[in-house]
Amino acid sequence: MPRAKITALGCYTPPRVLTNQDLEKMVATNDQWIMERVGIRERHIADPGVATSDMAVAAARCALEQRGMDPSEVEVIIVCTVTPDYMFPSTACLVQNGLGAKGAWGFDLIAACSSFVYGTTTGANLIMAGTHKKVLVIGADTMSRIIDYTDRATCVLFGDGAGAVLIEPTNDGDGQLGFIDFLGEIDGSGGDALIMPAGGSRLPASHETVEKRQHYVHQAGQQVFKYAVRKMHETCRDLLARNGFTVADVGAMIPHQANLRIIHGAGERLGIAPEKVSINIDRYGNTTAATIPLAARDFICQGRLKKGDLVLFAAVGAGYTVGASLWRWAY
Repeated sequence: MPRAKITALGCYTPPRVLTNQDLEKMVATNDQWIMERVGIRERHIADPGVATSDMAVAAARCALEQRGMDPSEVEVIIVCTVTPDYMFPSTACLVQNGLGAKGAWGFDLIAACSSFVYGTTTGANLIMAGTHKKVLVIGADTMSRIIDYTDRATCVLFGDGAGAVLIEPTNDGDGQLGFIDFLGEIDGSGGDALIMPAGGSRLPASHETVEKRQHYVHQAGQQVFKYAVRKMHETCRDLLARNGFTVADVGAMIPHQANLRIIHGAGERLGIAPEKVSINIDRYGNTTAATIPLAARDFICQGRLKKGDLVLFAAVGAGYTVGASLWRWAY
């Protein structure tokens, strides 16, 4: 069976920045409260007319240019998002057309904040099955379109952005580089804790759902916080143990960036050195499916994620969805 490795990573964030000082003018909050509670200082917001597919295409182009690959060589496009351009067609179709990846097939993957971990695992398995050689996985979300900017509990949390990776088979000389293992879990009993209530078949759009502001994110913050800390720790711990590794073996942990206290809490329980944990939530907020590629990109730029490092991706999201994956970084 061939192994699968990440060979390129590209990201995009829109140029407009929404700071905590900007939010102070919009809702009853302040910079100190936001920094103490969630650790976010600013987030990027897409301009009107810019949709999830636009950011996904920009990130994908960056990854392909890094690899020196023409879009026509891409075989599969997996778009991880909870903010598709439309209910249908699939955002992957729009990205395929925007890129000019004429030979590719693809689909959207919806697993909220765990989407990118699920998507890269799916891509790796397509490679390891021997059926594909070039898989593009994109995490992209325009969360500003589903956020109620009168709700101070949620409007401070989210931003917009996209990240893309190219997954290919390992070469004979790559040894044990690439994808190692994945551990996932879902728990639908917590589905109401983090939800956009209306817009689907349960509550289709109506005057009533709009008036009740049910087309925005609703969150039971404390419940989500406790579950995320516990599950991120347990999943990472169990995944490492299953593969014969200890926390000391990990070169870099790239967690979903939902809340600084969640990241710190999970990291402390796991016992990982803080300098090995990528954190950039202060500059981007929670970009849902885009947080992990953005955090990985920053660690690479800082020289803290290098070829041969054991990398641990981890996320917990609405659903609940839980996932962690292990990779031996390949470039």
